Amino acid sequence: MSFVFERPSLWRRISPWLGGFDGPLALAVLLLVCAGLITMYSAGFDHGSRFQDHGRNMLIAFAILFTVAKVSPQRLMSLAVPLYMVGVALLIAVAFFGVTKKGATRWLDVGVVIQPSEILKIAMPLMLAWWFQRREGQLRALDFLVAGVLLALPVGLIMKQPDLGTSLLVLAAGLSVIFFAGLSWKLVMPPLLLGLVGITLLVVFEPELCAPGVDWPLLREYQQQRVCTLLDPGRDPLGKGFHIIQGMIAIGSGGVWGKGFMQGTQTHLEFIPERTTDFIFAAFSEEFGLVGNLLLIATFLFLVLRALAIALEAPTVFSRLLAGAMAAIFFCYAFVNMGMVSGILPVVGVPLPFISYGGTAMVTLGLGLGILMSIAKSKRLVKS
Repeated sequence: MSFVFERPSLWRRISPWLGGFDGPLALAVLLLVCAGLITMYSAGFDHGSRFQDHGRNMLIAFAILFTVAKVSPQRLMSLAVPLYMVGVALLIAVAFFGVTKKGATRWLDVGVVIQPSEILKIAMPLMLAWWFQRREGQLRALDFLVAGVLLALPVGLIMKQPDLGTSLLVLAAGLSVIFFAGLSWKLVMPPLLLGLVGITLLVVFEPELCAPGVDWPLLREYQQQRVCTLLDPGRDPLGKGFHIIQGMIAIGSGGVWGKGFMQGTQTHLEFIPERTTDFIFAAFSEEFGLVGNLLLIATFLFLVLRALAIALEAPTVFSRLLAGAMAAIFFCYAFVNMGMVSGILPVVGVPLPFISYGGTAMVTLGLGLGILMSIAKSKRLVKS
């Protein structure tokens, strides 16, 4: 008697390896990856090996995503305190032994040159989520104060480097965890109202505040100039205002439908500065127009909403807060980049997720997505 064994299909062989992936979230990422590769080819095909390197960075990010998705949230929670302590220790080491480039001390040479502030984009929400998990059911005002101190320490060290863009992302990630943990609106509203009043006064008194010789407390001279340039790019159109002006020209010249793939004149005549990194959204807007922008924004919103949905269904406080922080990180990346290129926010050097060139940022994004996939998988295991 002979037996005939049915050969399993390719899908049946690979499906166990994809068990930790959330389908809707993976779809949003796939769409952004395609948009990123198309845009990078157009903006960077004549910019050395940027397109090939961008593809390599994406593969590295996906390898990290795939690996982290297999790690349980309980294991991630055990890494929170060590990762936070290592990150803060490295930030302190940067202050004493850091490598200085272009007036900023943000890097540390440990055999290879690393940027420790990037670690805190993930370590900060991990640490705060761990803290509030420990305090579950017995939260007091003092617990939120401790969380604020844990957040203020690395943010202060990063701002001192100075690195305003990264400090804002770390601050946003930490504040999102504190807010989702149950911070009262009575404590949230006063700073928001104070911020709105401050912005209003800044706009009204811009000529006086941005006059030569006026120094602002807490901000460095270049950061002050970025805010003043945002309020009036025409004050230095060939210098500090050049980036914002050219970005807005490129976005406006795209019109409704855009000029077409590889047809952007502002992009290919090199009027757009940093067209493969911080200002790649201007290149995308010029070639794909308002319709392309709306589709890109819709994809980012879908990714953020899916991350929030994963947070709502997470089985533990730690998982819920961590997933919510990952949603906030992706939102802040996209909002700040598009805002600064469009001229509604100061230029702070934040990349557009999966679209901009950058290896370190891509690794951070891969880690964030892997964490979301891990939490989504743990939710399904609890239900089963």
